[in-house]
Amino acid sequence: MDLIKQRFQESIATKQAAMDDLTLMAKVQEIAELGIHVLRHGGKILFCGNGGSAVDSMHLAAELSGRYYVDRPPLNAESLSADNAFITAVANDYGYEFVFSRLLKAKGKKGDVLIGMSTSGNSKNVVEAFKVARELGVTSVGWTGSMPCLMDNCDVLLKIPSADTPRIQETQMLIGHIICEIIEKHFIEKPL
Repeated sequence: MDLIKQRFQESIATKQAAMDDLTLMAKVQEIAELGIHVLRHGGKILFCGNGGSAVDSMHLAAELSGRYYVDRPPLNAESLSADNAFITAVANDYGYEFVFSRLLKAKGKKGDVLIGMSTSGNSKNVVEAFKVARELGVTSVGWTGSMPCLMDNCDVLLKIPSADTPRIQETQMLIGHIICEIIEKHFIEKPL
């Protein structure tokens, strides 16, 4: 029981620290508004990540392209982490660090946004995707933890106030859900 309570307390403390960080809260709003702008102007929101972050990126893309709270037209969002055949082929032929950058070259265009999720902020394939995003005119948004990282050169960096991977991921998903709700609410009130 003690471990269970401790993990709940750590999760609550991380979320409380995030909520108390006014700069972080402003970035959440900024990312939601960026998503609205991109979708309103014919662009798409792309997500990517590895491991748990890969699944989280697919989850958030599905919330937008499917539905979140209410029935509404689908929004243009997808995860670059979702195509196993592509990922394994590119990893085999070019190297794992290029799986997202190569797919971004195929699917991304100026005016899109790429949200790269990496709890360490040092995932080489996410960092490579951000380099390609800059070349293409795709806005790069990094979601990471509190540690110094290689994602510092992205356009918008959201750092969860924790160095503990599970707490980072839990808080990223809460923020992701909030962003989906803000975006969905906007498009219900002002459909495409």
